[in-house]
Amino acid sequence: MKILFNLFVLNILLLTGFLFPQPLTERYKHLGQMFVPQFSSAPFPHPERKNGHDYDGNTYSAKEHYSDSSVAIFIPKGFKTTEKIDFVVYFHGWNNNIDSACAQFDLIEQFYESNKNAIFVFPEGPKNSPDSFGGKLEEKDGLKNLIDDVLKYLSENTNLKSTKVGNIILAGHSGAYRVISFCLMRGGYTKNISDVILFDALYGQTEKYVHWIENFKGRFINIYTDKGGTKYETENLMQDFDGWNIPYFSTEESKLKLKDLTDNRLIFIHTDLTHNEVISVRKQLRDYLKTSTLTSINIH
Repeated sequence: MKILFNLFVLNILLLTGFLFPQPLTERYKHLGQMFVPQFSSAPFPHPERKNGHDYDGNTYSAKEHYSDSSVAIFIPKGFKTTEKIDFVVYFHGWNNNIDSACAQFDLIEQFYESNKNAIFVFPEGPKNSPDSFGGKLEEKDGLKNLIDDVLKYLSENTNLKSTKVGNIILAGHSGAYRVISFCLMRGGYTKNISDVILFDALYGQTEKYVHWIENFKGRFINIYTDKGGTKYETENLMQDFDGWNIPYFSTEESKLKLKDLTDNRLIFIHTDLTHNEVISVRKQLRDYLKTSTLTSINIH
């Protein structure tokens, strides 16, 4: 009887993909096309992590954590090639990777449900490491080099032939604050960035965000928690805005309406959720993308 039960459990695990999960290129076929090429413009490997990274008494080796140059590229069903291509570029936080973040936070599903005529780009960061370093994306034209490589790859492997970049949304969780801030400052496509979305991620580099806010017109969304470590920095930034007479919208997530996301440019959302719940528990990524100015897919 025990053997039969174990076989039953094994079959369930196999059917649900827990033991042998589908590769990313297969997992989202019902929603669109997923490619996972390796690019020299990806954040890693990088000379500053050639000896790995030491944190809290542990060493995270270069081979295991800083050698993966994968970039996930997802094109949703219904996508139409236009003269300029829009992008959503996402970055994971500490102790995560492309595969686990996609699964844990329903990133591809939420992007698809936002119904935006854009391409989702997700470069591998410090893989399963407690590290915010952005590698090559902290360097001059780092974001430009990555996006240009994505367009080149797609022109060679799909029917998409456009090489012109439209709007870019930068979004990320937790430790992603650092790489996003450098993309804003020196990434090479700053004028194209239409939105910055921080999921409990404003830990520092705040001056770079303020510079972008003051000199460009993109929308800024910051959702923050009580215990994720971002509350102090977020409240300080709002106090600065008060002192500089810069208008912004602040609300509890329980009171947030979609209209608030379309009617305001600088948006601070305090939530009762935990640090890892702010991306997907209430379909936050979907709604933040849905209310952006990116063109929607015409499903007719």
